[in-house]
Amino acid sequence: MTITRKLLIIAATFLAAFLFIGNADAKSGKQKALVVSGQNNHNWEVSHKVIKLILDNSGLFETDIVLTAPAGGDMSGFHPDFSAYDVVVLDYNGDRWPAETDAAFMEYVNNGGGIIVYHAADNAFSGWEEFNKVIALGGWEGRTEKSGPYYYLVDGKPVLDTTPGPGGSHGEQREYPMNARNAKHPIVKGLPEVWMHAQDEMYDRMRGPANIKDLLYSGFAIESRGGSGREEPLVFTVDYGKARIFHIMIGHCGPTAEENPAMQCAGFQTLLLRGAEWAATGKVKQPVPSDFPTASAVSLRPDYTVPAK
Repeated sequence: MTITRKLLIIAATFLAAFLFIGNADAKSGKQKALVVSGQNNHNWEVSHKVIKLILDNSGLFETDIVLTAPAGGDMSGFHPDFSAYDVVVLDYNGDRWPAETDAAFMEYVNNGGGIIVYHAADNAFSGWEEFNKVIALGGWEGRTEKSGPYYYLVDGKPVLDTTPGPGGSHGEQREYPMNARNAKHPIVKGLPEVWMHAQDEMYDRMRGPANIKDLLYSGFAIESRGGSGREEPLVFTVDYGKARIFHIMIGHCGPTAEENPAMQCAGFQTLLLRGAEWAATGKVKQPVPSDFPTASAVSLRPDYTVPAK
């Protein structure tokens, strides 16, 4: 065998290995995740650290964090390498990124990147048209009927409501049931049809392009508790080109990591992990955890760790 032929075989082997693992760490086999944070109208100082704990404690991910400058600060140095990651978790609502960072983010999305839109990240960038397509539904920050219709369910069927009005609201924090809408999707498969989520906000009256691909969970926003009186979308995937986008509106961060029921909820953590795996790989191999909530009982993981099998 000639030296040239040997080199070609070696190169082909390395290329095949690279295509197989993507950005996953070659030694650990873990997927690489990036949490983007640094500004938010929510408690990002705690939430981004908790997201990293949930991902890393699962044993499935190796997670980096990138923070922007504080609100009103110099954003010119904010240039994450999105392409180095299998999944990017958005925990950000603040000042606009530099134009080149916007472009790099959209290049990552258009190349089929994995995205998680977490809670108030869907409040961000109301004036950025393509970002609003990436999140499908958003709230606050000046969103109105010009941003797109309200999206909610009536008798289990989606309604696109073009009634004028602001986008984004929520009632009192409370425990509430999560209602499955797509039992066959890999993120939901095997999970209960109904389960009780820990005390949390429930976003309602969200509006936008409404390009939802798979609605996974919804919840009823009780009018007497300040809600819309509608069945509202809470967890879904987004129809945007080749990208795998998982949008999870639940998980409002408490004042500390120790006083944080919505993120300590085993249901929230399971969905975050399953959504992250799906966004990174297109598949979900995680089993249903033994501590998953039931239709009548909340289940908490104070240490953000998946129980041993």
